[in-house]
Amino acid sequence: MDHPDVVSRPRLISPSLFALSIFYGGMVCIAGVLGNKQVALGPLAVEAGIFAFLLLVVTSSAVAELHGPQVAGRLVRVGFVPLLVSLALSWVVWMLPPSPEMIPANRDAIQLVLGSTWRIWLGGIIAYGVSQTLNVTIFAALKGKEGGKLLWLRAAVASMLSQIVDTLLFVTIAFYGEFPIGPLIVGQMIAKVTLSAVLVPPLIYVFVGIGRRLDRA
Repeated sequence: MDHPDVVSRPRLISPSLFALSIFYGGMVCIAGVLGNKQVALGPLAVEAGIFAFLLLVVTSSAVAELHGPQVAGRLVRVGFVPLLVSLALSWVVWMLPPSPEMIPANRDAIQLVLGSTWRIWLGGIIAYGVSQTLNVTIFAALKGKEGGKLLWLRAAVASMLSQIVDTLLFVTIAFYGEFPIGPLIVGQMIAKVTLSAVLVPPLIYVFVGIGRRLDRA
């Protein structure tokens, strides 16, 4: 029984973990929406959702760097909540009848975006969980080996390997049997590995730096 003079204090979350967690949840939700468009980056063709997924990778790596791999792993697991809720809401909105006042082109476009097949949804859920968990695991393992100095290298290697697994899982689950998926897998891997090598190293320093500044403040 608690002593009457003892005042219980609420558990506190650090400012950096609070901010990065909110950002992470937003990226989880928007990634699936952006993935409906394929963009051309020079000779590379890649689904636009990769930009949100790379930010997820950077965020989870930054949390692992600042708060440890256990906290980062918990963040990845909690990320299933906004992911599943956003998918459920997309299905509900898709099922509801559109307003007759909607412009037909807009109505048809949003129905197409929201009406993804169950295989695409399943592929996205599985690829998210496996690839993000793998990213945190590899990032933490590399830190243990090299002593915590080469932040940019750890983040880039973890991102590239996790994105390769992400591509294999998602494309196979979503499109196997629909058409030959070999060229799509190879093209997506090249694009994602390239973007990971270019974008992740500078971004990880930005995210970790912001997190440390928030905690100092």
